Amino acid sequence: MIKKLFVLSGLIAFIGLSAQKTHKVVKGDTPYNVAKKYGITIDEFYKLNPKTKDGSLAIGQVLNVKSSSAAPAPKVQTSEPKVKELGKIVLQPKQTIYGITKQYKISETDLRKLNPDLDSHTKIGDEITLPLESIKKYGGTQAAVVEQPAKVTPANNRTKIDSGNERTSASVQNDEYVTYTVEAGDTVFSIVNKYGVTIDELIALNPDLAKGLKTGMVLKIKKLDPAYVKKNGDALNVVLMLPFGYNSNDSQYRAMALDFLTGAKLAIERNAGNGQKLDIKVVDSGSEASFRNSLTQINPNNTDLVIGPFFKSNVVDLLDFTKTQKIPVVSPFANAPDLHGYSNLIILETSDQTYADKIVDEVKAVYSNQKIYVVADAKKDNANYLKAGFEKVLKNANIMIVNSAADIQLDQNMMTGQSAPVIAVLANDNDGVGEAFSNKIIALSKEVQGMKAFSMYSVPSFEKKADDLVQASLVYLMDRKIDPDGNFEKEILAAYKAKYCKTPGKYAIIGFDVVNDMLTRENKKGEIFKQMNKVQTQLATKYEFERAKANGAYINKGFRVIRLMP
Repeated sequence: MIKKLFVLSGLIAFIGLSAQKTHKVVKGDTPYNVAKKYGITIDEFYKLNPKTKDGSLAIGQVLNVKSSSAAPAPKVQTSEPKVKELGKIVLQPKQTIYGITKQYKISETDLRKLNPDLDSHTKIGDEITLPLESIKKYGGTQAAVVEQPAKVTPANNRTKIDSGNERTSASVQNDEYVTYTVEAGDTVFSIVNKYGVTIDELIALNPDLAKGLKTGMVLKIKKLDPAYVKKNGDALNVVLMLPFGYNSNDSQYRAMALDFLTGAKLAIERNAGNGQKLDIKVVDSGSEASFRNSLTQINPNNTDLVIGPFFKSNVVDLLDFTKTQKIPVVSPFANAPDLHGYSNLIILETSDQTYADKIVDEVKAVYSNQKIYVVADAKKDNANYLKAGFEKVLKNANIMIVNSAADIQLDQNMMTGQSAPVIAVLANDNDGVGEAFSNKIIALSKEVQGMKAFSMYSVPSFEKKADDLVQASLVYLMDRKIDPDGNFEKEILAAYKAKYCKTPGKYAIIGFDVVNDMLTRENKKGEIFKQMNKVQTQLATKYEFERAKANGAYINKGFRVIRLMP
Protein backbone atom coordinates (compact mmCIF):
# COMPACT_ATOMS: atom_id res chain seq x y z
CA MET A 1 0.00 0.00 0.00
CA ILE A 2 1.35 3.41 -0.92
CA LYS A 3 0.42 6.40 1.17
CA LYS A 4 1.16 9.98 0.23
CA LEU A 5 1.08 12.88 2.66
CA PHE A 6 1.28 16.54 1.73
CA VAL A 7 1.38 19.12 4.50
CA LEU A 8 1.14 22.66 3.20
CA SER A 9 1.01 25.65 5.48
CA GLY A 10 1.14 29.21 4.27
CA LEU A 11 1.50 32.08 6.69
CA ILE A 12 3.05 35.37 5.63
CA ALA A 13 5.32 36.31 8.52
CA PHE A 14 6.48 39.81 9.19
CA ILE A 15 10.28 39.85 9.38
CA GLY A 16 10.49 43.01 11.44
CA LEU A 17 8.70 46.19 12.32
CA SER A 18 10.11 49.32 10.76
CA ALA A 19 7.40 51.66 11.97
CA GLN A 20 4.79 51.72 14.71
CA LYS A 21 1.80 54.05 15.04
CA THR A 22 0.33 54.80 18.44
CA HIS A 23 -2.79 56.38 19.89
CA LYS A 24 -3.23 57.98 23.30
CA VAL A 25 -6.56 57.09 24.90
CA VAL A 26 -8.90 60.01 25.60
CA LYS A 27 -12.29 60.11 27.30
CA GLY A 28 -14.91 58.15 25.35
CA ASP A 29 -12.44 55.88 23.57
CA THR A 30 -13.32 52.19 23.23
CA PRO A 31 -11.46 49.39 21.44
CA TYR A 32 -14.10 49.39 18.74
CA ASN A 33 -14.06 53.11 17.87
CA VAL A 34 -10.25 53.30 18.07
CA ALA A 35 -9.94 50.34 15.66
CA LYS A 36 -12.48 51.94 13.34
CA LYS A 37 -10.65 55.28 13.44
CA TYR A 38 -7.40 53.72 12.24
CA GLY A 39 -8.92 51.35 9.70
CA ILE A 40 -8.08 48.08 11.45
CA THR A 41 -10.38 45.27 12.58
CA ILE A 42 -11.10 44.72 16.25
CA ASP A 43 -9.21 41.41 16.01
CA GLU A 44 -6.13 43.26 14.76
CA PHE A 45 -6.54 45.83 17.56
CA TYR A 46 -6.46 43.15 20.27
CA LYS A 47 -3.47 41.45 18.66
CA LEU A 48 -1.60 44.75 18.74
CA ASN A 49 -2.76 45.45 22.30
CA PRO A 50 -3.09 42.09 24.12
CA LYS A 51 -3.31 43.75 27.55
CA THR A 52 -6.66 45.28 26.61
CA LYS A 53 -8.36 41.94 25.87
CA ASP A 54 -10.93 42.58 28.63
CA GLY A 55 -12.15 45.59 26.61
CA SER A 56 -11.21 48.27 29.18
CA LEU A 57 -9.06 51.31 28.34
CA ALA A 58 -7.47 53.90 30.65
CA ILE A 59 -7.31 57.60 29.77
CA GLY A 60 -3.76 58.41 28.73
CA GLN A 61 -2.96 54.80 27.86
CA VAL A 62 -0.78 54.48 24.74
CA LEU A 63 -2.09 51.97 22.21
CA ASN A 64 -0.50 50.38 19.16
CA VAL A 65 -2.84 50.96 16.26
CA LYS A 66 -0.91 50.02 13.15
CA SER A 67 2.35 48.37 12.25
CA SER A 68 4.12 48.08 8.92
CA SER A 69 6.62 45.45 7.87
CA ALA A 70 10.02 45.94 6.32
CA ALA A 71 9.54 42.67 4.48
CA PRO A 72 8.47 43.03 0.85
CA ALA A 73 5.91 40.19 0.77
CA PRO A 74 3.13 41.88 2.80
CA LYS A 75 3.67 45.04 0.80
CA VAL A 76 2.43 43.24 -2.31
CA GLN A 77 -0.86 42.39 -0.64
CA THR A 78 -1.51 45.80 0.93
CA SER A 79 -0.39 48.08 -1.89
CA GLU A 80 -3.11 49.69 -3.99
CA PRO A 81 -3.16 49.04 -7.72
CA LYS A 82 -3.61 51.82 -10.17
CA VAL A 83 -7.15 53.18 -10.01
CA LYS A 84 -9.14 52.63 -13.18
CA GLU A 85 -12.30 54.31 -14.34
CA LEU A 86 -15.50 52.34 -14.57
CA GLY A 87 -18.60 52.83 -16.63
CA LYS A 88 -21.99 51.19 -16.81
CA ILE A 89 -24.00 49.82 -19.68
CA VAL A 90 -27.72 49.05 -19.73
CA LEU A 91 -28.50 45.40 -20.45
CA GLN A 92 -30.19 45.09 -23.83
CA PRO A 93 -32.62 42.44 -25.15
CA LYS A 94 -30.85 39.17 -25.98
CA GLN A 95 -27.67 40.34 -24.22
CA THR A 96 -26.25 37.67 -21.91
CA ILE A 97 -23.54 37.49 -19.28
CA TYR A 98 -21.43 35.33 -21.59
CA GLY A 99 -22.06 37.71 -24.50
CA ILE A 100 -20.86 40.64 -22.41
CA THR A 101 -17.65 38.82 -21.44
CA LYS A 102 -16.91 38.14 -25.11
CA GLN A 103 -17.84 41.58 -26.43
CA TYR A 104 -15.94 43.54 -23.80
CA LYS A 105 -12.97 41.13 -23.48
CA ILE A 106 -13.46 40.49 -19.76
CA SER A 107 -13.57 37.16 -17.93
CA GLU A 108 -16.70 36.15 -16.04
CA THR A 109 -14.64 36.14 -12.84
CA ASP A 110 -13.59 39.79 -13.35
CA LEU A 111 -17.13 40.72 -14.38
CA ARG A 112 -18.52 39.29 -11.14
CA LYS A 113 -15.94 41.22 -9.11
CA LEU A 114 -17.30 44.43 -10.58
CA ASN A 115 -20.92 43.24 -10.24
CA PRO A 116 -21.25 41.20 -7.02
CA ASP A 117 -25.02 40.82 -7.48
CA LEU A 118 -24.72 39.47 -11.02
CA ASP A 119 -26.73 36.28 -11.39
CA SER A 120 -29.03 34.35 -13.65
CA HIS A 121 -31.91 36.72 -12.80
CA THR A 122 -30.27 39.74 -14.40
CA LYS A 123 -32.93 41.35 -16.58
CA ILE A 124 -33.21 43.81 -19.45
CA GLY A 125 -32.64 47.38 -18.27
CA ASP A 126 -30.26 46.43 -15.45
CA GLU A 127 -26.98 48.35 -15.27
CA ILE A 128 -23.76 46.36 -15.67
CA THR A 129 -20.46 47.82 -14.45
CA LEU A 130 -17.46 47.47 -16.80
CA PRO A 131 -14.07 49.09 -17.26
CA LEU A 132 -14.76 52.41 -18.99
CA GLU A 133 -11.91 51.83 -21.42
CA SER A 134 -13.54 48.55 -22.56
CA ILE A 135 -16.92 50.23 -23.07
CA LYS A 136 -15.38 52.94 -25.22
CA LYS A 137 -13.32 50.42 -27.19
CA TYR A 138 -15.80 47.59 -27.68
CA GLY A 139 -19.22 49.08 -26.89
CA GLY A 140 -20.03 50.39 -30.35
CA THR A 141 -23.30 52.29 -30.06
CA GLN A 142 -23.80 51.07 -26.49
CA ALA A 143 -22.19 53.98 -24.68
CA ALA A 144 -21.44 54.22 -20.97
CA VAL A 145 -24.31 55.74 -19.01
CA VAL A 146 -22.40 56.29 -15.76
CA GLU A 147 -18.74 56.92 -15.13
CA GLN A 148 -17.13 56.44 -11.74
CA PRO A 149 -13.70 55.74 -10.24
CA ALA A 150 -13.09 52.15 -9.22
CA LYS A 151 -11.01 50.53 -6.56
CA VAL A 152 -9.65 47.44 -8.28
CA THR A 153 -8.80 44.48 -6.08
CA PRO A 154 -5.26 43.11 -6.57
CA ALA A 155 -5.16 39.82 -8.46
CA ASN A 156 -3.30 38.01 -5.70
CA ASN A 157 -6.12 38.78 -3.26
CA ARG A 158 -8.68 37.04 -5.48
CA THR A 159 -8.91 33.98 -3.28
CA LYS A 160 -9.95 36.09 -0.32
CA ILE A 161 -12.68 37.71 -2.36
CA ASP A 162 -14.05 34.36 -3.51
CA SER A 163 -14.13 33.00 0.03
CA GLY A 164 -17.15 35.14 0.79
CA ASN A 165 -15.62 36.80 3.87
CA GLU A 166 -16.85 40.22 2.75
CA ARG A 167 -20.39 39.02 3.48
CA THR A 168 -19.72 38.29 7.15
CA SER A 169 -22.00 41.03 8.50
CA ALA A 170 -24.84 40.02 6.19
CA SER A 171 -24.57 36.36 7.14
CA VAL A 172 -24.57 37.29 10.80
CA GLN A 173 -27.80 39.24 10.35
CA ASN A 174 -29.47 36.31 8.64
CA ASP A 175 -28.23 33.47 10.82
CA GLU A 176 -30.06 32.21 13.88
CA TYR A 177 -28.49 33.10 17.21
CA VAL A 178 -28.53 32.24 20.89
CA THR A 179 -28.26 34.66 23.82
CA TYR A 180 -25.67 34.74 26.58
CA THR A 181 -25.72 36.77 29.81
CA VAL A 182 -22.29 38.15 30.70
CA GLU A 183 -20.99 36.92 34.04
CA ALA A 184 -18.36 38.40 36.37
CA GLY A 185 -14.90 37.53 35.09
CA ASP A 186 -16.00 37.21 31.46
CA THR A 187 -13.92 38.91 28.80
CA VAL A 188 -14.56 39.43 25.11
CA PHE A 189 -11.87 36.84 24.36
CA SER A 190 -13.33 34.22 26.70
CA ILE A 191 -16.76 34.61 25.09
CA VAL A 192 -15.59 34.36 21.47
CA ASN A 193 -13.40 31.37 22.31
CA LYS A 194 -16.30 29.66 24.08
CA TYR A 195 -18.69 30.07 21.15
CA GLY A 196 -16.24 29.83 18.25
CA VAL A 197 -17.08 33.21 16.70
CA THR A 198 -14.85 36.15 15.82
CA ILE A 199 -14.83 39.44 17.71
CA ASP A 200 -16.07 41.24 14.61
CA GLU A 201 -19.03 38.85 14.34
CA LEU A 202 -19.84 39.38 18.02
CA ILE A 203 -19.78 43.18 17.73
CA ALA A 204 -21.86 43.11 14.53
CA LEU A 205 -24.68 41.47 16.52
CA ASN A 206 -24.03 43.52 19.67
CA PRO A 207 -23.13 47.16 18.80
CA ASP A 208 -23.27 48.14 22.49
CA LEU A 209 -20.04 46.21 23.00
CA ALA A 210 -18.31 49.26 21.56
CA LYS A 211 -19.03 50.90 24.94
CA GLY A 212 -17.39 48.04 26.82
CA LEU A 213 -18.33 44.63 28.24
CA LYS A 214 -20.49 44.73 31.38
CA THR A 215 -21.69 42.03 33.76
CA GLY A 216 -25.35 41.24 33.15
CA MET A 217 -25.24 42.35 29.50
CA VAL A 218 -27.27 40.01 27.26
CA LEU A 219 -25.37 39.20 24.07
CA LYS A 220 -26.56 37.66 20.83
CA ILE A 221 -24.21 34.87 19.73
CA LYS A 222 -24.18 33.44 16.23
CA LYS A 223 -25.01 29.74 16.19
CA LEU A 224 -22.52 27.36 14.67
CA ASP A 225 -23.93 25.10 11.98
CA PRO A 226 -25.33 22.18 13.99
CA ALA A 227 -24.44 19.75 11.20
CA TYR A 228 -20.71 20.28 11.43
CA VAL A 229 -18.17 22.01 13.68
CA LYS A 230 -14.46 22.46 12.97
CA LYS A 231 -12.53 19.65 14.65
CA ASN A 232 -9.44 21.17 16.26
CA GLY A 233 -6.25 23.10 15.59
CA ASP A 234 -5.61 26.08 13.35
CA ALA A 235 -5.00 24.15 10.14
CA LEU A 236 -7.80 22.94 7.91
CA ASN A 237 -7.41 19.15 7.72
CA VAL A 238 -8.32 18.03 4.19
CA VAL A 239 -8.27 14.50 2.76
CA LEU A 240 -8.04 13.92 -1.01
CA MET A 241 -9.26 10.44 -1.99
CA LEU A 242 -7.99 9.58 -5.47
CA PRO A 243 -8.16 6.21 -7.31
CA PHE A 244 -4.45 5.63 -7.99
CA GLY A 245 -4.98 1.87 -7.55
CA TYR A 246 -1.50 1.19 -6.17
CA ASN A 247 -2.92 -0.63 -3.16
CA SER A 248 -5.10 -2.87 -5.33
CA ASN A 249 -2.82 -3.21 -8.36
CA ASP A 250 -5.52 -1.55 -10.47
CA SER A 251 -4.22 1.17 -12.78
CA GLN A 252 -7.48 1.78 -14.68
CA TYR A 253 -8.01 5.28 -13.29
CA ARG A 254 -4.42 6.10 -12.30
CA ALA A 255 -3.70 8.55 -15.13
CA MET A 256 -6.92 10.44 -14.38
CA ALA A 257 -6.11 10.57 -10.66
CA LEU A 258 -2.55 11.79 -11.24
CA ASP A 259 -3.78 14.48 -13.63
CA PHE A 260 -6.43 15.57 -11.11
CA LEU A 261 -3.75 15.77 -8.42
CA THR A 262 -1.55 18.17 -10.41
CA GLY A 263 -4.38 20.70 -10.60
CA ALA A 264 -5.34 20.09 -6.98
CA LYS A 265 -1.76 20.75 -5.79
CA LEU A 266 -1.67 24.06 -7.65
CA ALA A 267 -4.90 25.12 -5.92
CA ILE A 268 -3.56 24.02 -2.53
CA GLU A 269 -0.30 25.93 -2.96
CA ARG A 270 -2.18 29.01 -4.13
CA ASN A 271 -4.45 29.09 -1.09
CA ALA A 272 -1.61 28.29 1.30
CA GLY A 273 0.37 31.15 -0.24
CA ASN A 274 -2.54 33.48 0.51
CA GLY A 275 -2.33 32.64 4.20
CA GLN A 276 -4.69 29.68 4.55
CA LYS A 277 -3.22 27.09 6.91
CA LEU A 278 -3.70 23.64 5.43
CA ASP A 279 -2.90 20.05 6.32
CA ILE A 280 -3.50 17.95 3.21
CA LYS A 281 -3.47 14.16 3.17
CA VAL A 282 -3.69 12.28 -0.13
CA VAL A 283 -5.19 8.81 0.22
CA ASP A 284 -5.10 6.10 -2.42
CA SER A 285 -8.78 5.11 -2.63
CA GLY A 286 -7.87 2.09 -4.75
CA SER A 287 -10.55 0.47 -6.86
CA GLU A 288 -14.28 0.36 -6.16
CA ALA A 289 -13.89 -3.14 -4.72
CA SER A 290 -11.00 -2.27 -2.38
CA PHE A 291 -12.26 1.16 -1.34
CA ARG A 292 -13.32 0.31 2.18
CA ASN A 293 -9.74 -0.59 3.10
CA SER A 294 -8.69 3.00 2.35
CA LEU A 295 -11.11 4.35 4.97
CA THR A 296 -8.70 3.15 7.68
CA GLN A 297 -6.37 6.01 6.66
CA ILE A 298 -8.95 8.65 7.64
CA ASN A 299 -9.30 9.90 11.20
CA PRO A 300 -12.90 11.16 11.30
CA ASN A 301 -12.28 12.97 14.58
CA ASN A 302 -9.62 15.21 13.05
CA THR A 303 -10.78 15.69 9.44
CA ASP A 304 -12.51 18.87 8.31
CA LEU A 305 -13.13 18.16 4.62
CA VAL A 306 -12.93 15.15 2.28
CA ILE A 307 -12.64 15.69 -1.48
CA GLY A 308 -13.44 12.50 -3.35
CA PRO A 309 -13.87 9.65 -3.95
CA PHE A 310 -14.79 9.56 -7.63
CA PHE A 311 -17.36 6.76 -7.73
CA LYS A 312 -20.92 6.74 -6.40
CA SER A 313 -20.69 3.48 -4.43
CA ASN A 314 -17.53 4.74 -2.71
CA VAL A 315 -19.18 8.08 -1.90
CA VAL A 316 -21.99 6.19 -0.11
CA ASP A 317 -19.44 4.14 1.86
CA LEU A 318 -17.61 7.32 2.91
CA LEU A 319 -20.84 9.07 3.93
CA ASP A 320 -21.74 6.08 6.10
CA PHE A 321 -18.26 6.13 7.61
CA THR A 322 -18.51 9.86 8.49
CA LYS A 323 -22.22 10.04 9.36
CA THR A 324 -21.61 10.63 13.07
CA GLN A 325 -19.23 13.57 12.52
CA LYS A 326 -21.12 15.04 9.52
CA ILE A 327 -17.79 15.93 7.83
CA PRO A 328 -18.31 17.81 4.52
CA VAL A 329 -17.79 15.35 1.66
CA VAL A 330 -17.17 16.67 -1.85
CA SER A 331 -18.13 14.46 -4.79
CA PRO A 332 -16.30 15.63 -7.95
CA PHE A 333 -18.16 13.34 -10.37
CA ALA A 334 -20.91 11.23 -8.79
CA ASN A 335 -24.40 12.72 -9.04
CA ALA A 336 -27.48 10.54 -8.58
CA PRO A 337 -30.91 11.04 -6.97
CA ASP A 338 -30.18 8.56 -4.17
CA LEU A 339 -27.27 10.77 -3.05
CA HIS A 340 -29.42 13.88 -2.68
CA GLY A 341 -30.61 13.08 0.84
CA TYR A 342 -27.18 13.43 2.52
CA SER A 343 -26.95 16.82 4.24
CA ASN A 344 -23.14 16.84 4.41
CA LEU A 345 -22.60 16.03 0.70
CA ILE A 346 -21.51 18.59 -1.91
CA ILE A 347 -22.05 17.40 -5.50
CA LEU A 348 -19.99 19.26 -8.11
CA GLU A 349 -21.05 17.56 -11.34
CA THR A 350 -23.93 19.38 -13.00
CA SER A 351 -26.47 16.76 -14.07
CA ASP A 352 -27.77 16.16 -17.59
CA GLN A 353 -31.27 16.81 -16.26
CA THR A 354 -30.23 20.32 -15.24
CA TYR A 355 -28.98 20.98 -18.77
CA ALA A 356 -32.13 19.49 -20.28
CA ASP A 357 -34.41 21.59 -18.07
CA LYS A 358 -32.66 24.73 -19.31
CA ILE A 359 -33.04 23.68 -22.96
CA VAL A 360 -36.77 23.09 -22.40
CA ASP A 361 -37.07 26.65 -21.06
CA GLU A 362 -35.13 28.03 -24.01
CA VAL A 363 -37.26 26.21 -26.58
CA LYS A 364 -40.46 27.25 -24.80
CA ALA A 365 -39.45 30.92 -25.14
CA VAL A 366 -39.28 30.77 -28.98
CA TYR A 367 -41.73 27.97 -29.79
CA SER A 368 -44.46 28.70 -32.32
CA ASN A 369 -45.94 25.37 -33.39
CA GLN A 370 -42.76 24.19 -35.13
CA LYS A 371 -41.91 20.52 -35.36
CA ILE A 372 -39.15 19.56 -32.90
CA TYR A 373 -36.36 17.08 -33.70
CA VAL A 374 -34.20 15.70 -30.87
CA VAL A 375 -30.92 14.03 -31.88
CA ALA A 376 -30.35 11.32 -29.27
CA ASP A 377 -27.39 9.29 -28.09
CA ALA A 378 -27.43 5.48 -27.90
CA LYS A 379 -29.21 5.34 -24.52
CA LYS A 380 -31.84 7.97 -25.43
CA ASP A 381 -32.19 8.94 -21.74
CA ASN A 382 -31.61 12.63 -22.38
CA ALA A 383 -33.81 12.64 -25.47
CA ASN A 384 -36.71 11.01 -23.65
CA TYR A 385 -36.32 13.42 -20.73
CA LEU A 386 -36.39 16.38 -23.15
CA LYS A 387 -39.44 14.99 -24.95
CA ALA A 388 -41.32 14.66 -21.66
CA GLY A 389 -40.32 18.21 -20.73
CA PHE A 390 -41.49 19.62 -24.06
CA GLU A 391 -44.80 17.81 -23.84
CA LYS A 392 -45.36 19.24 -20.37
CA VAL A 393 -44.87 22.91 -21.34
CA LEU A 394 -45.82 22.99 -25.04
CA LYS A 395 -49.38 22.42 -26.21
CA ASN A 396 -49.81 19.72 -28.88
CA ALA A 397 -46.08 19.69 -29.69
CA ASN A 398 -44.91 17.39 -32.50
CA ILE A 399 -41.64 15.91 -31.20
CA MET A 400 -39.46 13.43 -33.08
CA ILE A 401 -36.52 11.58 -31.47
CA VAL A 402 -33.97 10.66 -34.15
CA ASN A 403 -30.67 8.80 -34.14
CA SER A 404 -28.83 11.08 -36.56
CA ALA A 405 -28.84 14.69 -37.66
CA ALA A 406 -29.40 13.37 -41.19
CA ASP A 407 -32.97 12.51 -40.11
CA ILE A 408 -33.85 16.17 -39.48
CA GLN A 409 -36.16 17.37 -42.26
CA LEU A 410 -37.86 20.66 -42.99
CA ASP A 411 -41.61 20.70 -42.38
CA GLN A 412 -44.21 21.51 -45.02
CA ASN A 413 -46.70 24.36 -44.79
CA MET A 414 -50.11 22.72 -45.28
CA MET A 415 -51.57 25.85 -46.86
CA THR A 416 -48.82 26.84 -49.29
CA GLY A 417 -46.88 23.60 -49.67
CA GLN A 418 -43.64 25.48 -49.03
CA SER A 419 -40.89 24.30 -46.71
CA ALA A 420 -41.23 25.44 -43.10
CA PRO A 421 -38.51 25.76 -40.46
CA VAL A 422 -38.20 23.33 -37.57
CA ILE A 423 -36.52 23.30 -34.16
CA ALA A 424 -33.51 20.98 -33.79
CA VAL A 425 -32.07 19.93 -30.41
CA LEU A 426 -28.80 18.07 -29.87
CA ALA A 427 -28.89 15.72 -26.85
CA ASN A 428 -25.59 13.99 -27.61
CA ASP A 429 -22.13 15.14 -26.47
CA ASN A 430 -20.18 13.20 -29.11
CA ASP A 431 -17.97 15.54 -31.16
CA GLY A 432 -18.62 13.67 -34.41
CA VAL A 433 -22.38 13.77 -33.92
CA GLY A 434 -22.04 17.46 -33.09
CA GLU A 435 -20.16 18.07 -36.33
CA ALA A 436 -22.91 16.38 -38.33
CA PHE A 437 -25.54 18.36 -36.44
CA SER A 438 -23.79 21.66 -37.26
CA ASN A 439 -23.54 20.80 -40.96
CA LYS A 440 -27.21 19.81 -41.16
CA ILE A 441 -28.41 22.96 -39.39
CA ILE A 442 -26.30 25.18 -41.66
CA ALA A 443 -27.64 23.45 -44.76
CA LEU A 444 -31.29 23.75 -43.65
CA SER A 445 -30.79 27.41 -42.68
CA LYS A 446 -29.78 28.14 -46.27
CA GLU A 447 -33.02 26.59 -47.53
CA VAL A 448 -35.45 28.35 -45.21
CA GLN A 449 -35.38 31.21 -42.72
CA GLY A 450 -36.45 30.76 -39.12
CA MET A 451 -34.54 27.60 -38.19
CA LYS A 452 -33.85 27.31 -34.45
CA ALA A 453 -31.12 25.09 -33.00
CA PHE A 454 -30.29 24.15 -29.40
CA SER A 455 -27.77 21.87 -27.73
CA MET A 456 -27.35 20.52 -24.23
CA TYR A 457 -23.59 20.44 -24.77
CA SER A 458 -20.75 22.36 -26.36
CA VAL A 459 -18.94 20.63 -29.22
CA PRO A 460 -15.88 21.95 -31.13
CA SER A 461 -17.78 22.59 -34.37
CA PHE A 462 -19.97 25.24 -32.71
CA GLU A 463 -17.04 27.64 -32.37
CA LYS A 464 -15.48 26.70 -35.69
CA LYS A 465 -18.73 27.31 -37.58
CA ALA A 466 -20.24 30.03 -35.41
CA ASP A 467 -20.58 32.50 -38.30
CA ASP A 468 -22.82 30.06 -40.19
CA LEU A 469 -24.73 28.77 -37.16
CA VAL A 470 -25.94 32.26 -36.21
CA GLN A 471 -28.55 31.90 -38.95
CA ALA A 472 -30.22 29.26 -36.77
CA SER A 473 -29.76 31.38 -33.60
CA LEU A 474 -27.97 28.44 -32.00
CA VAL A 475 -28.20 28.31 -28.20
CA TYR A 476 -25.98 25.85 -26.35
CA LEU A 477 -24.76 25.21 -22.82
CA MET A 478 -21.11 25.23 -21.92
CA ASP A 479 -19.07 24.17 -18.92
CA ARG A 480 -15.46 23.28 -18.21
CA LYS A 481 -14.18 25.54 -20.95
CA ILE A 482 -11.46 28.09 -20.24
CA ASP A 483 -11.96 31.72 -21.21
CA PRO A 484 -8.55 32.66 -22.71
CA ASP A 485 -9.24 36.40 -22.25
CA GLY A 486 -9.60 36.27 -18.45
CA ASN A 487 -6.77 37.63 -16.28
CA PHE A 488 -7.31 34.95 -13.63
CA GLU A 489 -7.34 32.22 -16.26
CA LYS A 490 -4.11 33.50 -17.80
CA GLU A 491 -2.49 33.61 -14.37
CA ILE A 492 -3.43 30.03 -13.48
CA LEU A 493 -2.45 28.62 -16.87
CA ALA A 494 0.93 30.32 -16.64
CA ALA A 495 1.46 29.02 -13.10
CA TYR A 496 0.57 25.47 -14.17
CA LYS A 497 2.92 25.59 -17.15
CA ALA A 498 5.74 26.96 -14.99
CA LYS A 499 5.23 24.15 -12.47
CA TYR A 500 4.67 21.20 -14.82
CA CYS A 501 6.08 22.41 -18.18
CA LYS A 502 2.82 21.63 -19.99
CA THR A 503 -0.72 22.85 -20.35
CA PRO A 504 -3.28 21.30 -17.97
CA GLY A 505 -5.26 18.30 -19.16
CA LYS A 506 -8.98 17.80 -18.64
CA TYR A 507 -8.72 16.29 -15.17
CA ALA A 508 -6.02 18.73 -14.05
CA ILE A 509 -8.46 21.55 -14.81
CA ILE A 510 -11.19 19.76 -12.86
CA GLY A 511 -8.76 19.11 -9.98
CA PHE A 512 -7.86 22.79 -9.76
CA ASP A 513 -11.45 23.98 -10.02
CA VAL A 514 -12.83 21.54 -7.44
CA VAL A 515 -10.12 22.11 -4.82
CA ASN A 516 -9.81 25.87 -5.35
CA ASP A 517 -13.57 26.33 -5.12
CA MET A 518 -13.86 24.38 -1.88
CA LEU A 519 -10.84 26.01 -0.22
CA THR A 520 -11.98 29.52 -1.14
CA ARG A 521 -15.36 28.80 0.47
CA GLU A 522 -13.75 27.55 3.68
CA ASN A 523 -13.44 30.44 6.14
CA LYS A 524 -11.07 28.65 8.54
CA LYS A 525 -13.88 28.11 11.04
CA GLY A 526 -15.26 24.88 9.66
CA GLU A 527 -18.33 26.63 8.28
CA ILE A 528 -18.01 25.75 4.61
CA PHE A 529 -21.75 25.09 4.32
CA LYS A 530 -22.48 28.73 5.12
CA GLN A 531 -20.56 29.79 2.02
CA MET A 532 -22.45 27.57 -0.42
CA ASN A 533 -24.78 30.34 -1.64
CA LYS A 534 -21.85 32.12 -3.29
CA VAL A 535 -21.66 31.82 -7.11
CA GLN A 536 -18.05 31.27 -8.19
CA THR A 537 -16.46 30.64 -11.57
CA GLN A 538 -13.07 28.98 -11.38
CA LEU A 539 -10.66 28.20 -14.21
CA ALA A 540 -13.27 26.52 -16.41
CA THR A 541 -16.27 25.65 -14.24
CA LYS A 542 -19.14 27.65 -12.83
CA TYR A 543 -20.33 26.61 -9.37
CA GLU A 544 -23.83 27.63 -8.31
CA PHE A 545 -25.17 25.40 -5.55
CA GLU A 546 -28.72 24.60 -4.52
CA ARG A 547 -29.92 22.19 -1.86
CA ALA A 548 -31.68 19.18 -3.34
CA LYS A 549 -34.27 19.50 -0.56
CA ALA A 550 -34.47 20.71 3.02
CA ASN A 551 -31.41 19.29 4.80
CA GLY A 552 -30.38 17.58 1.59
CA ALA A 553 -27.17 17.61 -0.45
CA TYR A 554 -25.76 20.72 -2.10
CA ILE A 555 -25.88 20.25 -5.89
CA ASN A 556 -24.10 22.32 -8.51
CA LYS A 557 -26.58 23.84 -10.96
CA GLY A 558 -23.97 25.99 -12.69
CA PHE A 559 -23.45 26.31 -16.43
CA ARG A 560 -22.96 29.06 -19.00
CA VAL A 561 -25.43 29.81 -21.79
CA ILE A 562 -24.06 30.77 -25.21
CA ARG A 563 -26.31 32.39 -27.79
CA LEU A 564 -25.27 32.98 -31.39
CA MET A 565 -27.13 36.05 -32.61
CA PRO A 566 -27.55 37.03 -36.28
